[in-house]
Amino acid sequence: MSWQTQLNGDSLSWLLAPETPGVRYLALRDLLDCPENDRELGEARTAAHQVGPIAAILEQMDEAGYWVEPGPGYNPKYHASVWSIIMLAQLGASAAEDARIDRACRYLLDHALAPGGQFTASGAPSGTADCLQGNLCWALVALGCRDPRLEKAFEWMARSVTGEGIAPATDRQAAVRYYAGKCGPTFACGANNKLPCAWGGVKVMLALAQRPFSCHGPLIQRAIQQGVDFLLGVDPAEAAYPAGYSSKPSQNWWKFGFPIFYVTDLLQLVEALALLGYGNDPRLARALALIRDKQDGNGRWALEYSYIGKTWIDFGPKKQPNKWVTLRALRVLKAVSAEQVN
Repeated sequence: MSWQTQLNGDSLSWLLAPETPGVRYLALRDLLDCPENDRELGEARTAAHQVGPIAAILEQMDEAGYWVEPGPGYNPKYHASVWSIIMLAQLGASAAEDARIDRACRYLLDHALAPGGQFTASGAPSGTADCLQGNLCWALVALGCRDPRLEKAFEWMARSVTGEGIAPATDRQAAVRYYAGKCGPTFACGANNKLPCAWGGVKVMLALAQRPFSCHGPLIQRAIQQGVDFLLGVDPAEAAYPAGYSSKPSQNWWKFGFPIFYVTDLLQLVEALALLGYGNDPRLARALALIRDKQDGNGRWALEYSYIGKTWIDFGPKKQPNKWVTLRALRVLKAVSAEQVN
């Protein structure tokens, strides 16, 4: 089934309108598959970097390559370097288009990546977590960063899923061990009462789906399989994953938003699995139906989870049709349709 036949209206034309150059650029790139050397795509990419959210975020960057405060860049939320880089990646920013992005990537690697490959909120290996690791590994690759240090980050991420070569958190003398936050394999997280955290798992799987060419091999494949088995071990539409200190899953699973930080929704979960080759898995059927059912009569999706007033720029009012959320939804439907064709 074509992804466009699943829409209630022509939302693609809405996304391609010139007044939102950032959305237009990503729609040309991701939905229409324009080649990199396409003139229209190149013009849209340049416009997206000169006007709108990408430009607004880069204007706030210090010349050294960080936002707000020097260092690992986790605080303050959601303006510091970690959040700015994640948001730039989701906006389609490219280091090839603006040298400041490359500078920011190198600064983050210099200050937030521990020698063992852990991205850390504190500068020490103990400040790592799956959501942070997955988000930053994904974001740096998406921004065009090809620093060889990323190989170590992807290796740690894969090992932290499978548990291979990593000692328990209690073994403080071990050279490589888990910590209070990232406390065990299969996405175990101290913030989730030491249970596997599906939010963190989605971030890790999304990063592994677009790993650099050099980051392939048996370890990566075992981590992917373990992650897929976990995420598809329950019906994603119900999101009945371990909820830590709650008896019910977070309602945020069903609130589609933009940007996406550590809070995750079903759109991102299905996107990660589709990019890994599981878009045609029957276990995704109910989640996909839920995604399709949330569009309005014009084939548009509303902004339901928002960081209004908390980031450098806002992305529209809540509960209203939103181009960024609609773009996310169409990308998911397209990825799943591609799997069905193949």
